[in-house]
This record gives sequence, structure tokens and C-alpha cells, in this order.
Amino acid sequence: MPKKFSIEEVNRMDAEEFISRFGSLFEHSPWVAKGAWQERPFDDLDGLHGAFVDTVHRATMEGRVALIRAHPDLAGKAALAGELTSESASEQASAGLDRLSPEEYAEFHHLNTAYREKFGLPYVVCVRDHTKETIFAGARRRLANSRREEIEAALGEIARISRRRLEDLVGEPANGGDAS
Repeated sequence: MPKKFSIEEVNRMDAEEFISRFGSLFEHSPWVAKGAWQERPFDDLDGLHGAFVDTVHRATMEGRVALIRAHPDLAGKAALAGELTSESASEQASAGLDRLSPEEYAEFHHLNTAYREKFGLPYVVCVRDHTKETIFAGARRRLANSRREEIEAALGEIARISRRRLEDLVGEPANGGDAS
């Protein structure tokens, strides 16, 4: 497990180190970390995460859609080819998406295709908060969304994904004292 940084250490990082450490929180989109760094200093983990989310919300609609499109299909070609980011690979494995039966893989392929055809986007979900069964159910349910609703749902899931990833990287103060 990587070293956890205190919020004090995060606040002392220059832009290059901050983007290097946190650029992967948002899949292939280091521009989010670049924008969040400008909001320093952060009071706590909530404030830090809020700066990332605010950066996304300030982006153009094209930027937000590009962020969504930067995410891989669940159990898709990138996963089979071993081309996922380490974060995505670990997250998909946590929900068992790396151990699907042929029938489950076929259903994911069908759902991914239906999503891309309807929305022009991948189905994005914070898999660390789900099982493969609830991921399937959520995909079926979200196919009924409008494109606008799906963009908002995907951005909400991306915020959850980034929060979980951030919690893996930022923790107790460096001196081991009380973080409250």
C-alpha cells in the first residue's frame, strides 16, 4: 500500500508533485488535479476532495463528457488486454469483474454496447461500492436515463471513485496526532 500523506504534506506539495501524486484520481485526466491544486490550502480530506469535484463542475460540458469517456468499459477490451490503469484494474477485481463466467462477460459486453449506443459514454460506477450483481442491476436501471441524467449519474460515480482513491492516499497527519 502506498504511503499516506497528511493534509499538511499535501498542502506543501508544489504543483508538479501534487499532479504526479493525484493526477490519476480521475482516469487519464490530470487536468482535474491541476485545477484542484490551485485551491490550496485544504483544511481536511473533505476540502481536498471538494476542490477536485469543484474543478470538474467548473469544466465545460465537453470537458466533463471527455472525463466520463476516459473511463474504461467494465470488464471490457481494455481489461482483457491488461490495459487498465492500476487503480481501475484493482477496483474491477474488487467486485469480481476479473473473474466473470462466459455468460456474465457476454452480458457485460451487451450492456457496455447498449450504453455506448444510447449515450455515447461508458457505463461508469464506483465498483468498490458494489458487487457484480448490483453493477448489472444498476446498468439495466440506468439505461432508462436520459443522456443528461446519465451524464450527471456518471459524474456522481466519478466523484465517489475519486473519493475512495483519495482516501487510499491521504490519511493521518505526518506527526501521528489527532486528525480531527
